[in-house]
Amino acid sequence: MAIPAMQSALAQMTSMAQQAGQANDSRGLAAGGAGMQADTGFADALKSSIQRINELKQTADTQAKAFQAGTPGVELNDVMVDMQKASVAFQMGQQVRNRLVSAYKDVMNMQV
Repeated sequence: MAIPAMQSALAQMTSMAQQAGQANDSRGLAAGGAGMQADTGFADALKSSIQRINELKQTADTQAKAFQAGTPGVELNDVMVDMQKASVAFQMGQQVRNRLVSAYKDVMNMQV
């Protein structure tokens, strides 16, 4: 991973940690409010992750088409890197989905 990409990822993680700290500080002791925040946070995180995977796939497809068309400035190594990023992101998304389904099945099979 390139240095600017690592710095960007570090900045995002720092920002998320600060937001999480603020969310924890602003929560009251009411269980209903905390549950609503957790649901919204998870749903937003899941949605943004799926959107990011989609963006990576679209970028890889655009790069591949540009390379096939012979567009100047589009190098094969850049196309391959973008395709691998999209592939890894998609595989990660599949693993998250599989674990969510597994957790759902475990919860549904619990006896009350």
